[in-house]
Amino acid sequence: MNSILYLIPALGIVGLVAMAIKSAWVNKQDAGEANMQELAGYIANGAMAFLRAEWKILAYFAVIAAILLGWSGTLVEDSHPIIAVAFLIGAVLSAFAGYIGMKIATKANVRTTHAARTSLAQALKVSFTGGSVMGIGVAGLAVLGLGGLFIVFFNFFVPEGAAITGVEMKRAIEVLAGFSLGAESIALFARVGGGIYTKAADVGADLVGKVEAGIPEDDVRNPATIADNVGDNVGDVAGMGADLFGSYVATILATMVLGQEIDASSDNFGGMSPILLPMLIAGLGLIFSIVGTWFVRIKNETDSVQRALNIGNWSSIVLTAIASYFAVQYLLPETLVHRGVTFTSTNVYMAIIVGLVVGTLMSMITEYYTAMGKRPVLSIIKQSGTGHATNIIGGLSVGMESTVLPIIVLAGGIIASYYFAGLYGVAIAAAGMMATTAMQLAIDAFGPIADNAGGIAEMSQLPAEVRHRTDNLDAVGNTTAATGKGFAIASAALTSLALFAAFVGISGITAIDIYKAPVLAGLFVGGMIPFIFSSLAIAAVGRAAMDMVNEVRRQFKEIPGIMEYKSKPEYEKCVAISTKASIREMIAPGAIALITPVVVGFIFGPEVLGGMLAGVTVSGVLMGMFQSNAGGAWDNAKKSFEKGVQINGQTFYKKSEPHKASVTGDTVGDPFKDTSGPSMNILIKLTSIVALIIAPHISEKEHASAEKNEVAKPKIEAVSQVSAEN
Repeated sequence: MNSILYLIPALGIVGLVAMAIKSAWVNKQDAGEANMQELAGYIANGAMAFLRAEWKILAYFAVIAAILLGWSGTLVEDSHPIIAVAFLIGAVLSAFAGYIGMKIATKANVRTTHAARTSLAQALKVSFTGGSVMGIGVAGLAVLGLGGLFIVFFNFFVPEGAAITGVEMKRAIEVLAGFSLGAESIALFARVGGGIYTKAADVGADLVGKVEAGIPEDDVRNPATIADNVGDNVGDVAGMGADLFGSYVATILATMVLGQEIDASSDNFGGMSPILLPMLIAGLGLIFSIVGTWFVRIKNETDSVQRALNIGNWSSIVLTAIASYFAVQYLLPETLVHRGVTFTSTNVYMAIIVGLVVGTLMSMITEYYTAMGKRPVLSIIKQSGTGHATNIIGGLSVGMESTVLPIIVLAGGIIASYYFAGLYGVAIAAAGMMATTAMQLAIDAFGPIADNAGGIAEMSQLPAEVRHRTDNLDAVGNTTAATGKGFAIASAALTSLALFAAFVGISGITAIDIYKAPVLAGLFVGGMIPFIFSSLAIAAVGRAAMDMVNEVRRQFKEIPGIMEYKSKPEYEKCVAISTKASIREMIAPGAIALITPVVVGFIFGPEVLGGMLAGVTVSGVLMGMFQSNAGGAWDNAKKSFEKGVQINGQTFYKKSEPHKASVTGDTVGDPFKDTSGPSMNILIKLTSIVALIIAPHISEKEHASAEKNEVAKPKIEAVSQVSAEN
């Protein structure tokens, strides 16, 4: 047991070493001319200024939340004040995961631009290596942090000889849940804050720069262009890094909670095998994701970048699937029982395969609905020919349609994984899906790096072939960003279901009866939460964008010579507007996710809270898919005009009327795909984790014990009175 237990954090350390090697390689690459480095410096400084401002606010939140958690840990047997320490460690590592991504992205962008002067192959190598630094670093931190803390809590709480299914192990894992809560809390604020930042800048750059001034979005004369490029990093790099760090941890934790309920005393690991398995699979997935990065390469200018990324992704998935078989057979006993469902170790492996298949299919479906040249995007392009309104109608239609196949795949995955291994099967399927997170995040982070590289090429007025290469990377990156969001929302759905099952077990309820009026009310309230959350996020983007538009207009009006390249815009003022707005506006959506489950749980009890969780999960998954896919499709419809598109036999390019309609659609889709849509997966996970944390405090067992004491109290008093009279 000890060999496996200590192998898990060791795999995390291997990942961090690989990250350091790749990071050193990126830093050694040529950063180009002084002008390019100056522009990259503006982007890096703006990104770090945002992180410092965000961390300052989040530090206050983390300390207050940790104090409350520590106090709550003294109130019930299943928790402990050390949960506050776990929370802070999770919060710090989540923030650090975002920092790693931000740091490497702001170094890799300008190096990718310079590499694009040489060849497409070299530009892909630099940009993808930068993305893989983030992916491997996030997964390495998660495996090391979770594995290391589990060793500490296991040795602290579980005495030698104690049953794995006993209260001691339950307490150790409940305290470990604080680590996941810390990670998801920071992820929510990073994702929402970053999304508001990036879209405020993007909308300002588009509306005033492109539409009103008639200059490119990334033109050096556009005052919002630096803030726009900073936004790519704070939203799609730091935000996504913290997001998938939280998903990774939450998935493993949920599987461990359910695994603790399984009596696996016939294994060779002291009954620990169902708890160790998800952590080991995560560690193996990290290693094979590193191997998968070696296969992402092209040779010629005409080679497909998307195909190279797909080969790397597929290789990591196949290798992880093979390794998981041996891990399952080595760890688990032949037969296991969980909540009355009997299954074999082979059944558990089949559930892992289901998770890998579901994750792959979700990415493929998302790619279909958002990629250039596919029917959905082409339908939006066609409808752009008749104006702005029909473009909006087309994008909304595509977004709504795009929920059908993913939900069918997700539902099939839930049924299949439950068929193989019950609720533990559903949880381990989610763990299987998340096993290759390092590769998924590397592919996702590559996109913003390529986008920034194109921006620097445009601002530096480099030759057309350089911009052509960066545009090639950016177009693929746009699709990979959308598929990454599809993968994230699918993983969040399975993770939330696993967390939901864990909550039901700890809270002591056996069923959630929607015939009960309070439970049905909780279901409706839960279904509403993603809508008000999205409303707040989108409205925040609108308010911040108005400030940005006014500032850009002011600069064009009051600073003479900008359009003639004689004066430099005041980039820092646009950066400051986005930073201030994002920090101010991220508080309300975050508060909804954290406070609502606490209020419902303590006032109405665990069954009503269970109804609310079901509503949040179903509504949030659908909203997340709809918004992310609609926004991605709108974006690629707009980008298609750069090469020219056919509408009713006529070719249209940039600055044409259909292109202007596509810009409007993209502007509407921006907060969908980069602010509210991706935040849905954190919302549904965070509400489930908060419910899991408070479950011991609101459990039916606690209520039953209190009621029993209240009934017994008069009897004891009566007996005492009789004794006194005698």
